[in-house]
Amino acid sequence: MTTSPPNPYSGAPVPPNPYAGAPPAQNPYGQPAAPGNPYGQPAAPGYYPPQSPHPQYAAPYPYAQAPAPGCRNCGALEAANFAVRAHVGVLIVMRFHSVDGPFCRQCGRALVRIMTTKTLWQGWWSPFSLVFFTPFTLVWNLIASIKFGKLEPSEPAPGRQQLEEGPPVYARPLAYVAIVPLLWATWVVANVIADLSA
Repeated sequence: MTTSPPNPYSGAPVPPNPYAGAPPAQNPYGQPAAPGNPYGQPAAPGYYPPQSPHPQYAAPYPYAQAPAPGCRNCGALEAANFAVRAHVGVLIVMRFHSVDGPFCRQCGRALVRIMTTKTLWQGWWSPFSLVFFTPFTLVWNLIASIKFGKLEPSEPAPGRQQLEEGPPVYARPLAYVAIVPLLWATWVVANVIADLSA
């Protein structure tokens, strides 16, 4: 047995290490522990550490700016984010329709013509619709038509189609149904004014 060197501080001999010469510790898998590997197995060749399942969240700052959304119908890049509305009023039953953008020039103008025509012949048959909701809807769609009309014509995305604009509102016969309730409202207002002035 090799004699241990004396303690440099007290001079007394140091007791022998009972673990000297013992075999390396075994891991639960039955293989000797490798230096620097707490699991006792060296990394296999070609091994790569696990990656995050969401690598987009690990992108360095600043994040790249998201591209502007295109037309929701045809995917054209030139689009305006504005809704198109329609209103239906029959006695006490009222319905409000809204289609949110963004839309390109052609799709937006097509929706404005469709929903404005619907409002003109279905939106006057309720007192509240006649006074409040239908005029508001028509003004809203007029603003939408101006916004879409300022856009440049653009091509749809591959595999998608734009809406057909069709004839303008004044060339659609159903739009002139609005004359009936408007004439009736004019007659009512004229009678009220005549009674008040009598």
